[in-house]
Amino acid sequence: MRTVKADPKGVLTGSHYLDGDYALAEGALAAGCRFFGGYPITPSTETAERFSERIPHVGGVFIQMEDELASIISLIGAVWGGKKAMTVTSGPGFSLMMENIGLAAMMEIPLVIANVQRGGPSTGLPTLVGQQDMMQARWGSHGDYAIIALCPDSPQECFDLTIKAFNLSETYRCPVFVMADECVGHMHEKVVIPPADQLDIVERKWYSGPKDKYMPYKNDADGIPFLVKAGDGYRFHTTGLTHDERGYPVINAEAQDICVRHLCDKINNNADKIIELEEEDIDGADVVVISYGITSRVAFRAVQLARKEGIKVGRLRLITAWPFCEKRIAELAPKIKAFVVPEINYGQMVREVERSSAGQTKVVSVPHCGGWVHNPLDILAAIKESVK
Repeated sequence: MRTVKADPKGVLTGSHYLDGDYALAEGALAAGCRFFGGYPITPSTETAERFSERIPHVGGVFIQMEDELASIISLIGAVWGGKKAMTVTSGPGFSLMMENIGLAAMMEIPLVIANVQRGGPSTGLPTLVGQQDMMQARWGSHGDYAIIALCPDSPQECFDLTIKAFNLSETYRCPVFVMADECVGHMHEKVVIPPADQLDIVERKWYSGPKDKYMPYKNDADGIPFLVKAGDGYRFHTTGLTHDERGYPVINAEAQDICVRHLCDKINNNADKIIELEEEDIDGADVVVISYGITSRVAFRAVQLARKEGIKVGRLRLITAWPFCEKRIAELAPKIKAFVVPEINYGQMVREVERSSAGQTKVVSVPHCGGWVHNPLDILAAIKESVK
């Protein structure tokens, strides 16, 4: 099964047998990404390899940087140069990027970072699965800011959600994470790539007014500033310091309130538009299993087994992990007996479920320290225990 046609924009179309890492690269190319700066790290290296092979055919640039610190900085420069940009990493590399992820948030840089998660901490399990970076994605850099993070559970979603990540980054002018995991990254499945004219692509919000009137942080009516290309004659200043609409540092509490509140509000106030969930058999359920990534596929088997035993079980899959679906959890909590939350970590997103349910129902964590996926029978046991 391999039907390949080259699209006029250089994007492959048709049906392919790809792993998730390759699909991340193809999704980025389809979204218009024309700059990749990265550093090889297992289990994400295949994405960089795919970019290096494919991006010359679409008129883009691939750079292997000396480390992950340089990688994320190169993306910030590429965006100011007018390009859509992406990098990919895992565990330790994600940690190294954190300071400059904060810089990208403060400078309101639209870019995409894919994290193919592995077991940690430190070097941990370079070739084996984990879901241990979920809280780091939200809180990894210092200071207050909001982010968007998506969780694919298949190679097809690696393609689809990478496009969505670029669209969200351009819409809200912010970094967006694709939080994959080793199993999804290395899983080979059918991936259908539509023709370019069938893809919904959000283009960059360019400023078109007088060059001497441009201010890089002056909000438009939708609350999001315009972008320009450095070198096109616009005089502007940008910095990681607290700044005004011109981008110049203003070091006082009043400016901090305006600047940082905006970084949070542009995401949080649009959470209902951003959040995407997959739900099944929620109405009338006694138990709802909440999962994401590869764990959602394993949990599906546990749900099937529980239903065979007569337990009313629903599934809620986090396609959007951040911002968190706290309204939906709060709505469901008083209607059910328990949430069951399996994760390949020792309990991260389950804390958000606990917070959002506010004591209105039981919340049962099913932790796994990484290296492999859950045994579905362990999730089944938690489901059965939760309804006693």
